[in-house]
Amino acid sequence: MASSIYDIQQYTKAVFIVLAVIIASLSFYVTHNLVASLSSEEQARMEIWANATRELVSMPDECNLTFVQEVISENTTIPVVLADTTFRVLSYRNLEKDDYTDAELTALAQDFAAARKAIVVTMDDGEKQYICYGNSLLLKKLAYFPIVQFIVVALYLVLVVLVLLAMKRAEQNKVWVGLSKETAHQLGTPISSMLAWTEILKTKYPDDKMMLEMEKDVNRLRTIAERFSQIGSKTEFELVEINGLITRSLTYIRTRISKKVNIDFFSRNTYYVMINIPLFEWVIENLCKNAVDAMNGEGGITIFLGDKESIVYIDITDTGKGISKKNIKKVFNPGFTTKRRGWGLGLSLAHRIIEEYHKGKIYVKHSEINKGTTFRIEFKKV
Repeated sequence: MASSIYDIQQYTKAVFIVLAVIIASLSFYVTHNLVASLSSEEQARMEIWANATRELVSMPDECNLTFVQEVISENTTIPVVLADTTFRVLSYRNLEKDDYTDAELTALAQDFAAARKAIVVTMDDGEKQYICYGNSLLLKKLAYFPIVQFIVVALYLVLVVLVLLAMKRAEQNKVWVGLSKETAHQLGTPISSMLAWTEILKTKYPDDKMMLEMEKDVNRLRTIAERFSQIGSKTEFELVEINGLITRSLTYIRTRISKKVNIDFFSRNTYYVMINIPLFEWVIENLCKNAVDAMNGEGGITIFLGDKESIVYIDITDTGKGISKKNIKKVFNPGFTTKRRGWGLGLSLAHRIIEEYHKGKIYVKHSEINKGTTFRIEFKKV
């Protein structure tokens, strides 16, 4: 059975993720081994230096100490502290800073001696001194490298995920635009024919009120086709008194829903907002129709228009069955629906129109099972 383009894209994404994980894992493995090798090498150099120092201390005065002295003098990375038997520091070199207090130096010498066996130096008068040494500066830096590598790999994987999410959004946008354009195109021809037939029928039955309602519905179909054609195109905005626009939408909706559903509209003031009229009407109709479905054709819808600070908001409240908490975040996902019939695209499209096209917000403000739901739409004040 041949795979669809969508399946091939899904396989490609899966392969991309697997390859990214493999590359990141191999990179981490190789660098980890490299750091381990460098650490072992640096540890060996430290041991050579320590053994050379021990040999120098134990050799008789008449011996040739040139090679041993060279090994010791070339130490520029291994931190060394010379202390007496009470761990009072006499001198030091290659430490991380120059301005240590006596207490800090004593504690450092004790830490070095506890970690590694100190080299004992017996002076001419029989007094003993300790050469205490710790990990080299390079070895300390290498200890942090696996952590840095892990962070880099994690960031790489995060970047891969973000890229895939961006690809998914782009793919969804293409599907939306293609579907919308094709729908508008398919509706165009029959709507034109219906408009022509409506005009013919009006001439034959000029006093028939049904002709007027039929004309309204055909014009509404033309508006719907126009809405679909605008998806993916440059959206035209205009400054509109939103009170009148909502009233006009509700006037149309009231005549096409159950008489058992009451719709009330209240406004705190008169508001003007930059919107695209056909797309905004689509959102209002969609939310109201969803509310009617949620109430099974019986109940009340209340729409309140108000403002606060820098926004104008519209609250659409119904007395329906409500939305469970686990589904509140899913209601705007394409394909999500709790109805037996429907594609689950209405709220997703409303979300896209408000947030992507109008740069506003739409969300579930409140919902309670068997009591109702409130959706809120927000626009910036003009």
